[in-house]
Amino acid sequence: MRAVVYQKYGAPDVLQIKELAKPVPRDNDILVKVHATTVSSGDWRTRKADPFAIRLFSGLIRPKRPILGSVLAGEIEAVGKDVERFSEGEEIFASTGMRLGAHAEYVCLPEDGLVAGKPANLSHEEAAAIPFGALTALLFLRDKGHIQSGQKVLIYGASGAVGAAAVQLARYFRTRVTGVCGPKNLEMVKSLGAERAIDYTKEDFAELGDLYDVIFDAVGKASPSRCRKALAPNGRFATVASVVANGKKEDLILLKELVEAGQLKPVIDRRYPFERISDAHRYVENGHKTGSVVITLDPSDDTEMRNDLQAADQGIRTVGNPATL
Repeated sequence: MRAVVYQKYGAPDVLQIKELAKPVPRDNDILVKVHATTVSSGDWRTRKADPFAIRLFSGLIRPKRPILGSVLAGEIEAVGKDVERFSEGEEIFASTGMRLGAHAEYVCLPEDGLVAGKPANLSHEEAAAIPFGALTALLFLRDKGHIQSGQKVLIYGASGAVGAAAVQLARYFRTRVTGVCGPKNLEMVKSLGAERAIDYTKEDFAELGDLYDVIFDAVGKASPSRCRKALAPNGRFATVASVVANGKKEDLILLKELVEAGQLKPVIDRRYPFERISDAHRYVENGHKTGSVVITLDPSDDTEMRNDLQAADQGIRTVGNPATL
Protein backbone atom coordinates (compact mmCIF):
# COMPACT_ATOMS: atom_id res chain seq x y z
CA MET A 1 0.00 0.00 0.00
CA ARG A 2 1.01 3.63 -0.40
CA ALA A 3 1.51 5.76 2.69
CA VAL A 4 2.82 9.25 3.39
CA VAL A 5 5.84 8.80 5.64
CA TYR A 6 8.12 11.25 7.43
CA GLN A 7 11.29 10.08 9.15
CA LYS A 8 12.51 13.41 10.48
CA TYR A 9 10.92 16.62 11.67
CA GLY A 10 10.84 19.59 9.34
CA ALA A 11 9.20 21.36 6.43
CA PRO A 12 6.54 19.70 4.21
CA ASP A 13 9.33 18.35 1.99
CA VAL A 14 10.12 15.70 4.63
CA LEU A 15 6.90 13.92 3.61
CA GLN A 16 7.41 11.05 1.17
CA ILE A 17 5.02 8.58 -0.41
CA LYS A 18 6.33 5.05 0.09
CA GLU A 19 5.15 1.51 -0.53
CA LEU A 20 4.55 -0.36 2.71
CA ALA A 21 3.05 -3.71 3.57
CA LYS A 22 -0.73 -3.66 3.91
CA PRO A 23 -1.62 -4.01 7.62
CA VAL A 24 -3.28 -7.21 8.81
CA PRO A 25 -6.20 -6.87 11.24
CA ARG A 26 -5.92 -8.51 14.63
CA ASP A 27 -8.84 -10.43 16.12
CA ASN A 28 -10.67 -7.28 17.26
CA ASP A 29 -9.57 -5.00 14.40
CA ILE A 30 -11.13 -3.83 11.17
CA LEU A 31 -9.06 -3.18 8.05
CA VAL A 32 -10.23 -0.01 6.30
CA LYS A 33 -9.51 1.06 2.74
CA VAL A 34 -9.14 4.82 3.14
CA HIS A 35 -11.03 6.95 0.61
CA ALA A 36 -10.42 10.36 2.20
CA THR A 37 -8.57 11.97 5.08
CA THR A 38 -7.60 15.51 6.09
CA VAL A 39 -4.57 17.61 6.94
CA SER A 40 -5.20 19.40 10.22
CA SER A 41 -3.25 21.87 12.34
CA GLY A 42 -2.25 18.90 14.49
CA ASP A 43 -0.67 17.21 11.47
CA TRP A 44 1.62 20.06 10.49
CA ARG A 45 2.54 20.82 14.09
CA THR A 46 3.48 17.18 14.68
CA ARG A 47 5.42 17.02 11.39
CA LYS A 48 7.33 20.15 12.37
CA ALA A 49 7.49 19.41 16.13
CA ASP A 50 6.06 22.87 16.82
CA PRO A 51 5.98 23.41 19.75
CA PHE A 52 9.02 21.41 20.78
CA ALA A 53 7.01 19.69 23.53
CA ILE A 54 5.30 17.61 20.83
CA ARG A 55 8.47 15.51 20.76
CA LEU A 56 7.63 14.23 24.25
CA PHE A 57 4.96 11.96 22.80
CA SER A 58 5.96 11.79 19.12
CA GLY A 59 9.69 11.08 19.63
CA LEU A 60 12.56 13.22 20.89
CA ILE A 61 15.00 12.63 18.03
CA ARG A 62 12.81 11.29 15.22
CA PRO A 63 9.11 10.47 14.80
CA LYS A 64 7.95 7.28 16.51
CA ARG A 65 4.79 7.26 14.37
CA PRO A 66 5.97 7.92 10.81
CA ILE A 67 2.46 8.14 9.29
CA LEU A 68 0.42 11.22 10.20
CA GLY A 69 -3.33 11.71 9.88
CA SER A 70 -5.96 11.40 12.61
CA VAL A 71 -9.26 11.17 10.70
CA LEU A 72 -10.55 9.19 7.74
CA ALA A 73 -13.52 7.92 5.83
CA GLY A 74 -13.51 4.69 3.90
CA GLU A 75 -14.75 1.15 3.45
CA ILE A 76 -14.10 -1.92 5.60
CA GLU A 77 -12.17 -4.47 3.55
CA ALA A 78 -11.67 -7.14 6.22
CA VAL A 79 -12.52 -7.80 9.86
CA GLY A 80 -10.85 -9.79 12.62
CA LYS A 81 -12.47 -13.03 13.76
CA ASP A 82 -13.86 -11.50 16.97
CA VAL A 83 -15.34 -8.33 15.44
CA GLU A 84 -19.08 -7.94 16.03
CA ARG A 85 -19.93 -4.27 15.42
CA PHE A 86 -18.88 -4.10 11.78
CA SER A 87 -18.77 -6.24 8.66
CA GLU A 88 -16.92 -6.23 5.35
CA GLY A 89 -18.16 -3.66 2.86
CA GLU A 90 -19.48 -1.17 5.43
CA GLU A 91 -18.64 2.50 4.91
CA ILE A 92 -17.30 4.20 8.02
CA PHE A 93 -15.72 7.40 9.27
CA ALA A 94 -13.31 7.45 12.16
CA SER A 95 -10.73 9.19 14.28
CA THR A 96 -7.43 7.46 15.02
CA GLY A 97 -6.58 9.97 17.74
CA MET A 98 -3.01 9.94 19.00
CA ARG A 99 -2.32 6.68 17.12
CA LEU A 100 -2.39 8.64 13.83
CA GLY A 101 -1.78 6.59 10.66
CA ALA A 102 -4.67 7.83 8.50
CA HIS A 103 -2.45 9.17 5.68
CA ALA A 104 -2.26 5.77 4.04
CA GLU A 105 -4.31 3.65 1.67
CA TYR A 106 -5.15 1.19 4.45
CA VAL A 107 -5.35 1.37 8.23
CA CYS A 108 -6.34 -1.07 10.96
CA LEU A 109 -8.64 0.22 13.70
CA PRO A 110 -9.97 -1.43 16.86
CA GLU A 111 -13.69 -2.08 16.53
CA ASP A 112 -14.33 -0.42 19.90
CA GLY A 113 -12.41 2.71 18.86
CA LEU A 114 -13.69 6.00 17.47
CA VAL A 115 -15.41 4.41 14.49
CA ALA A 116 -19.00 4.79 13.26
CA GLY A 117 -20.99 4.21 10.12
CA LYS A 118 -20.48 6.96 7.55
CA PRO A 119 -23.38 9.44 7.48
CA ALA A 120 -25.62 8.35 4.64
CA ASN A 121 -25.94 11.86 3.21
CA LEU A 122 -22.20 12.57 2.95
CA SER A 123 -19.52 11.59 0.47
CA HIS A 124 -16.29 10.14 1.84
CA GLU A 125 -14.60 13.52 1.42
CA GLU A 126 -17.35 15.29 3.35
CA ALA A 127 -17.41 12.64 6.06
CA ALA A 128 -13.64 12.91 6.59
CA ALA A 129 -14.11 16.63 7.26
CA ILE A 130 -16.32 15.99 10.29
CA PRO A 131 -14.44 14.16 13.11
CA PHE A 132 -11.40 16.35 13.87
CA GLY A 133 -13.25 19.64 14.29
CA ALA A 134 -16.57 18.35 15.60
CA LEU A 135 -15.19 15.90 18.18
CA THR A 136 -12.88 18.60 19.52
CA ALA A 137 -15.63 21.23 19.62
CA LEU A 138 -18.08 18.86 21.30
CA LEU A 139 -15.66 17.99 24.07
CA PHE A 140 -14.72 21.58 24.83
CA LEU A 141 -18.25 22.98 24.67
CA ARG A 142 -20.02 20.17 26.49
CA ASP A 143 -17.39 18.77 28.85
CA LYS A 144 -15.20 21.81 29.55
CA GLY A 145 -17.67 24.64 28.97
CA HIS A 146 -20.75 22.83 30.36
CA ILE A 147 -22.80 24.56 27.71
CA GLN A 148 -26.54 24.93 28.43
CA SER A 149 -29.61 26.04 26.53
CA GLY A 150 -30.21 29.79 26.53
CA GLN A 151 -26.61 30.77 27.27
CA LYS A 152 -24.61 33.32 25.32
CA VAL A 153 -21.60 31.66 23.72
CA LEU A 154 -18.65 33.20 21.89
CA ILE A 155 -16.49 31.13 19.53
CA TYR A 156 -13.08 32.67 18.85
CA GLY A 157 -11.70 31.40 15.56
CA ALA A 158 -15.14 30.49 14.26
CA SER A 159 -14.14 29.71 10.67
CA GLY A 160 -11.57 26.95 11.22
CA ALA A 161 -12.31 23.23 11.38
CA VAL A 162 -12.95 23.32 15.12
CA GLY A 163 -14.62 26.73 15.15
CA ALA A 164 -17.04 26.01 12.30
CA ALA A 165 -18.15 22.83 14.06
CA ALA A 166 -18.37 24.68 17.38
CA VAL A 167 -20.76 27.28 15.95
CA GLN A 168 -23.09 24.56 14.70
CA LEU A 169 -22.89 22.51 17.90
CA ALA A 170 -23.51 25.58 20.04
CA ARG A 171 -26.68 26.15 18.02
CA TYR A 172 -27.62 22.49 18.51
CA PHE A 173 -27.42 23.11 22.27
CA ARG A 174 -29.85 26.02 21.75
CA THR A 175 -27.48 28.82 22.71
CA ARG A 176 -27.05 32.31 21.31
CA VAL A 177 -23.83 32.19 19.32
CA THR A 178 -21.34 34.92 18.44
CA GLY A 179 -18.45 34.01 16.17
CA VAL A 180 -15.12 35.85 15.86
CA CYS A 181 -13.33 35.45 12.52
CA GLY A 182 -11.69 37.31 9.64
CA PRO A 183 -13.61 39.56 7.23
CA LYS A 184 -13.83 36.98 4.43
CA ASN A 185 -15.69 34.49 6.57
CA LEU A 186 -18.29 36.62 8.33
CA GLU A 187 -21.21 35.52 6.17
CA MET A 188 -20.14 31.90 6.23
CA VAL A 189 -20.05 31.88 10.03
CA LYS A 190 -23.53 33.42 10.12
CA SER A 191 -24.76 30.77 7.69
CA LEU A 192 -23.65 28.12 10.18
CA GLY A 193 -25.92 29.55 12.86
CA ALA A 194 -24.13 32.45 14.54
CA GLU A 195 -26.44 35.34 15.46
CA ARG A 196 -23.49 37.69 15.15
CA ALA A 197 -20.07 37.55 13.52
CA ILE A 198 -17.30 39.90 14.69
CA ASP A 199 -14.41 40.83 12.40
CA TYR A 200 -11.37 40.55 14.66
CA THR A 201 -9.37 42.88 12.37
CA LYS A 202 -11.79 45.73 13.13
CA GLU A 203 -13.23 45.07 16.60
CA ASP A 204 -12.02 43.62 19.89
CA PHE A 205 -14.88 41.53 21.24
CA ALA A 206 -13.59 41.99 24.79
CA GLU A 207 -14.05 45.77 24.55
CA LEU A 208 -17.60 45.77 23.19
CA GLY A 209 -19.30 45.42 26.58
CA ASP A 210 -21.03 42.09 25.91
CA LEU A 211 -20.67 39.28 28.47
CA TYR A 212 -20.78 35.60 27.60
CA ASP A 213 -21.55 32.48 29.62
CA VAL A 214 -19.05 30.44 27.62
CA ILE A 215 -16.07 31.61 25.58
CA PHE A 216 -14.36 28.94 23.50
CA ASP A 217 -11.02 29.73 21.89
CA ALA A 218 -11.07 27.26 18.98
CA VAL A 219 -7.60 28.15 17.68
CA GLY A 220 -5.56 28.56 20.86
CA LYS A 221 -4.60 32.14 20.03
CA ALA A 222 -6.87 34.26 22.24
CA SER A 223 -5.46 35.90 25.35
CA PRO A 224 -7.05 34.23 28.40
CA SER A 225 -6.99 37.49 30.37
CA ARG A 226 -8.74 39.32 27.52
CA CYS A 227 -11.34 36.58 27.19
CA ARG A 228 -12.09 36.65 30.90
CA LYS A 229 -12.94 40.35 30.62
CA ALA A 230 -15.92 39.31 28.50
CA LEU A 231 -17.12 36.48 30.76
CA ALA A 232 -20.37 36.76 32.67
CA PRO A 233 -20.31 35.94 36.41
CA ASN A 234 -19.67 32.19 36.74
CA GLY A 235 -18.87 32.09 33.02
CA ARG A 236 -16.46 29.50 31.65
CA PHE A 237 -13.45 29.90 29.36
CA ALA A 238 -12.11 26.95 27.35
CA THR A 239 -9.24 26.84 24.90
CA VAL A 240 -7.79 24.16 22.64
CA ALA A 241 -4.36 25.29 23.83
CA SER A 242 -4.98 23.88 27.31
CA VAL A 243 -5.57 20.15 26.88
CA VAL A 244 -5.56 17.28 24.40
CA ALA A 245 -9.11 16.34 23.48
CA ASN A 246 -10.15 12.70 23.65
CA GLY A 247 -13.47 11.45 22.34
CA LYS A 248 -15.71 8.43 22.70
CA LYS A 249 -17.38 6.35 20.04
CA GLU A 250 -20.74 7.54 21.38
CA ASP A 251 -19.68 11.08 20.45
CA LEU A 252 -18.95 10.05 16.87
CA ILE A 253 -22.32 8.29 16.66
CA LEU A 254 -23.99 11.50 17.89
CA LEU A 255 -22.19 13.49 15.18
CA LYS A 256 -23.41 11.00 12.55
CA GLU A 257 -26.97 11.52 13.76
CA LEU A 258 -26.62 15.31 13.72
CA VAL A 259 -25.22 15.23 10.18
CA GLU A 260 -28.05 13.02 8.94
CA ALA A 261 -30.56 15.34 10.64
CA GLY A 262 -29.08 18.37 8.86
CA GLN A 263 -27.85 19.97 12.09
CA LEU A 264 -24.14 19.61 11.35
CA LYS A 265 -22.51 20.24 7.99
CA PRO A 266 -18.90 19.81 6.88
CA VAL A 267 -17.02 22.90 5.77
CA ILE A 268 -14.34 22.16 3.18
CA ASP A 269 -11.82 24.73 2.03
CA ARG A 270 -9.78 22.73 -0.47
CA ARG A 271 -9.32 19.18 -1.72
CA TYR A 272 -5.92 17.77 -2.66
CA PRO A 273 -5.00 14.41 -4.20
CA PHE A 274 -2.88 12.06 -2.11
CA GLU A 275 0.16 12.84 -4.27
CA ARG A 276 0.03 16.53 -3.31
CA ILE A 277 -0.25 16.17 0.44
CA SER A 278 2.89 18.29 0.91
CA ASP A 279 1.07 21.20 -0.77
CA ALA A 280 -1.85 20.64 1.60
CA HIS A 281 0.55 20.87 4.56
CA ARG A 282 1.94 24.16 3.27
CA TYR A 283 -1.55 25.60 2.89
CA VAL A 284 -2.74 24.50 6.33
CA GLU A 285 0.46 25.71 7.99
CA ASN A 286 -0.24 29.14 6.49
CA GLY A 287 -2.95 29.49 9.12
CA HIS A 288 -5.70 30.89 6.92
CA LYS A 289 -7.77 27.88 5.95
CA THR A 290 -11.52 27.81 6.33
CA GLY A 291 -12.93 24.60 7.74
CA SER A 292 -11.09 21.47 6.61
CA VAL A 293 -8.51 20.63 3.96
CA VAL A 294 -9.34 17.20 2.54
CA ILE A 295 -7.03 14.63 0.99
CA THR A 296 -8.71 12.27 -1.45
CA LEU A 297 -7.32 8.83 -2.27
CA ASP A 298 -10.17 7.88 -4.59
CA PRO A 299 -11.07 10.85 -6.82
CA SER A 300 -14.06 9.30 -8.60
CA ASP A 301 -15.50 12.76 -9.27
CA ASP A 302 -12.64 15.22 -9.06
CA THR A 303 -14.25 18.35 -10.56
CA GLU A 304 -14.21 20.27 -7.28
CA MET A 305 -10.69 19.07 -6.52
CA ARG A 306 -9.43 20.28 -9.92
CA ASN A 307 -10.97 23.69 -9.22
CA ASP A 308 -9.32 23.79 -5.78
CA LEU A 309 -5.92 22.85 -7.22
CA GLN A 310 -6.22 25.43 -9.97
CA ALA A 311 -6.92 28.08 -7.34
CA ALA A 312 -4.00 26.85 -5.25
CA ASP A 313 -1.58 26.90 -8.20
CA GLN A 314 -2.68 30.44 -9.06
CA GLY A 315 -2.27 31.60 -5.49
CA ILE A 316 -5.98 32.21 -5.05
CA ARG A 317 -7.48 31.50 -1.65
CA THR A 318 -10.78 29.69 -1.86
CA VAL A 319 -13.45 30.39 0.71
CA GLY A 320 -14.96 27.28 2.22
CA ASN A 321 -18.72 26.94 2.38
CA PRO A 322 -20.87 24.37 4.12
CA ALA A 323 -21.24 21.33 1.91
CA THR A 324 -24.68 21.01 0.38
CA LEU A 325 -26.58 18.21 2.09
